[in-house]
Amino acid sequence: KWKSLFQIQGERKRIMRETCSKYKSNNRRIITPYHVSRIFVEDKYRVLYCEVPKAGCSNWKRVLMVLNGLASSTKDIQHNTVHYGNYLKRLDGFDHKGIYHRLNTYTKMLFIREPFEKLVSAFRDKFEHPNNYYHPVFGKAIISRYRVNATKEALRTGSGVKFKEFIQYLLDVHRPVGMDIHWDHVNRLCSPCLIDYDFVGKFESMEEDANFFLHLIGAPQNLTFPKFKDRHSNEERTTTKITQQYFAQLSPSQRQQSYDFYYMDYLMFNYSKP
Repeated sequence: KWKSLFQIQGERKRIMRETCSKYKSNNRRIITPYHVSRIFVEDKYRVLYCEVPKAGCSNWKRVLMVLNGLASSTKDIQHNTVHYGNYLKRLDGFDHKGIYHRLNTYTKMLFIREPFEKLVSAFRDKFEHPNNYYHPVFGKAIISRYRVNATKEALRTGSGVKFKEFIQYLLDVHRPVGMDIHWDHVNRLCSPCLIDYDFVGKFESMEEDANFFLHLIGAPQNLTFPKFKDRHSNEERTTTKITQQYFAQLSPSQRQQSYDFYYMDYLMFNYSKP
């Protein structure tokens, strides 16, 4: 079993490197703190984890906290503690020497997810539930720009953004509000053409990949990757079928443009075109 998982890793890394050498000319670029700002550091087991939102990041942070001795079990850690507790260090918090030392000696990993599914998961989480950041900041701007005859109430609260409007915002070169980590490219968040990751896990095979990774770094035997869904736990996880229902609301050209938008992620991580 380990043997086949090693082979899968080799294959994923090969495709990633080949895509980088084909499309990116930045292999000699200097790594700046900006490039490593999404990378979390666990010094005890020497792990660097690049956070990709909506690809199991809350549970990965829980695992890192347990490895670091900050908690005895992943079950004990609340969502807010994970995301707002600042218990885990980020790589950009170290000086130049500290950054390079860790990049050269620690096990670097990232977990990714099928780009359209990840996008729909982010949309559902941020726009279909009350949210006192995404509605006023993104929702208001999206509704006022893309909705004809928007009601005063919608413009005031920014609630009720439709998926089609969200996609219009995403594909707009003159976006009314900036990018957000929840729908940015993995390529931009984790700079895989600049940082040579040792391990590439996939959300679709999360349990197997995660526990293989924990085995590789010599984590305690009783630590396994948590299976629970962190937010809106009574709601069904975003599946391929749910994703198709959302994308069915778009025109063929919007679907094609969305694919083009995530093209590098599709290519680099070997996901087939939906």
